Amino acid sequence: MPAKKNSKSRYRRILLKLSGEVLQNKETGLSIDPDVCRQIAQRILTVHKMGVQIAIVVGGGNIFRGGSGEEKGIDRSSGDYMGMLATIINGLALQNAMEQIGLQTRVQTAISMQRVAEPFILRRALRHLEKDRVVIFTGGTGNPYFSTDTAAALRASEIGADVLMKATKVDGVYCSDPVKNPKAKRYDTLTYQDALTGSLKVMDAAAFSLCMENNIPIVVFNFFSKGSIEAVVSGKKLGTLVTGKKEKR
Repeated sequence: MPAKKNSKSRYRRILLKLSGEVLQNKETGLSIDPDVCRQIAQRILTVHKMGVQIAIVVGGGNIFRGGSGEEKGIDRSSGDYMGMLATIINGLALQNAMEQIGLQTRVQTAISMQRVAEPFILRRALRHLEKDRVVIFTGGTGNPYFSTDTAAALRASEIGADVLMKATKVDGVYCSDPVKNPKAKRYDTLTYQDALTGSLKVMDAAAFSLCMENNIPIVVFNFFSKGSIEAVVSGKKLGTLVTGKKEKR
């Protein structure tokens, strides 16, 4: 039977979407910094101790971003597959960091790679979650032309996650880029429809549509803010909440 939700947690099962860039150390130039991975693992362990079942989808932008190679002569399909392989590398790095601190972890991939990771099998993933193992979904959707945000929405729908937590470098969804526009308005709550019609770029349209169809709330928050993951899981008002209808937080 699944673990019961801890009183400290608002959610029983979450899907955390991490960008590949969170594994970087931009000062040293390392695309995957072991110290950064260990810090992330410790944060995941803290949330795990709150009684939450955790699934993770990680991007690959620190190594190669799918679609970015077209201007260099790499066709879109090949570039997207290269990006998918990058997510598998990142998933293995996170798994190593988590298991070093005693957190049981499984990496599943949408691209068959049996000597490296498990193939994505939904029933097996659910069983791992029920046994309180962290599951890292890699390889995107296994198909080109889909982002890791779409993969996160797809996996969240498949495992019946209570929330999709989109970790970013900004503290929510804005009407425009807050870096370029200091007067940009931050939204406290949004509907899926608002996000789609407003062409808000924090996630792509396919990801928003999947969450809307399956009624999975999205919380967009600043990953680099101390204690932010724990705060979102405990139900504190943080970042931007995207749901089917506008609601007070």
